[in-house]
Amino acid sequence: MQKDKIIVGLDIGTTKICAIVGRKNDYGKLEILGMGKAVSEGVIRGMVTNINATVIAIEKAIKEAEEQSGIDIKVVNVGIAGQHIKSSMHHGSITRNNTINEITVEDINRLTNDMYKTVMPFGSEIIHVMPQVYTVDYEEGIKDPVGMTGVRLEADFHVITAQTTAIANINKCIQRAGLQIDNLILEPLASSQAVLSDEEKEAGIVLVDIGGGTTDIAIFHDSIIRHTAVIPFGGNIITADIKQGCMVMQNQAEKLKTEFGRALADEASTNDIVSIKGLRDRAPKEISVKNLAHIIQARMEEIIEMVHTEIICSGYEGKLAGGIVLTGGGALLQFSKQLFELMTGMDVRIGYPNEHLGKSKIELVKNSPMFSTTVGLVLSGFRALDDRENKYMEMGGAAINLATEKQEKEKPKSQNGIFQFRKILDKTKGLLLDDLDEGKDY
Repeated sequence: MQKDKIIVGLDIGTTKICAIVGRKNDYGKLEILGMGKAVSEGVIRGMVTNINATVIAIEKAIKEAEEQSGIDIKVVNVGIAGQHIKSSMHHGSITRNNTINEITVEDINRLTNDMYKTVMPFGSEIIHVMPQVYTVDYEEGIKDPVGMTGVRLEADFHVITAQTTAIANINKCIQRAGLQIDNLILEPLASSQAVLSDEEKEAGIVLVDIGGGTTDIAIFHDSIIRHTAVIPFGGNIITADIKQGCMVMQNQAEKLKTEFGRALADEASTNDIVSIKGLRDRAPKEISVKNLAHIIQARMEEIIEMVHTEIICSGYEGKLAGGIVLTGGGALLQFSKQLFELMTGMDVRIGYPNEHLGKSKIELVKNSPMFSTTVGLVLSGFRALDDRENKYMEMGGAAINLATEKQEKEKPKSQNGIFQFRKILDKTKGLLLDDLDEGKDY
């Protein structure tokens, strides 16, 4: 039962490390059982730069999540991001030996798995292979070829790669924290699971996840992911601009951004002044909210221009009826939605991770876009689990069909022969059930 399965998502971000424990309720909605957070001090722009600091933060977040949920956490679904993430389009094909039988899921899996063998630049590793459209015997534009008849099966694939050393550092941190990785998932893909609806993906939409160190982009059209990108700017660089422009401490700059920051300078009053405590034996510093907004808007405009460039490069500009969905901690910045609309000319909404959430003990999660990635990692874990179970079921069904065909072929004449065959079939069923049990993820 889905209710018995528990999945843990672990977001190793630039500003925070967050762990969420979840399970599906009777209605198929995600129920949050526990959450743990820790300040991230060993990650810069999505990449682990200090192993020990990151391990300590992971252990703290996991321990807090365990205490809230009462679950002993051993396996996690981890997100990956950073400037090293690259995406490209590749074409693959296979020739089927049996031209009479229909194309099956096994044929699709064989074609997809072959793409993982594609030679990539040295130091890069494939983390995701996502089919776009299929071609069967030169008939193009097929979304689902299962059930069709054909000899040559082809497809275009969206292939995402990550730096091998970045993956190795994440693995090292997870192992030192006493955990195992079940799935390594690109963070914008995870966020899309949490905040986008199926209708939006079909209509065409851009997901923009503004984190602390990076801004992640995922573009969907016709329910297929078409483009992904990672911009090496996020909320931290805005904080750094405030620190330099207003001549204040780092923690003061962060507080100014979150409490008084605005992405549109026109929405700030010239009369609003914020007083900041000065350093030892120095007078307090007065900061104009209007000047603060000018600093923030300048950097936000740069980020939005980069996002808009990625939309243009994807080739889907003007085809995205769903507009833009902003999520991540950066989406909490006042008037960021309006600035995106002004500069891109597209409809914009703030994405909260409540699309697939049911009633939970921790309501804070569904009310803040900063938890979108972590919730998405849990949902992605459940999807991967369902795919594995479906695969085992298909394997079991194929074996039973083979046994049935054998029975028809042999047609034993005596009752004794039928009895012997039934004994063999019972043993086969037992083996299949054992295989299925081994595939379960508790």
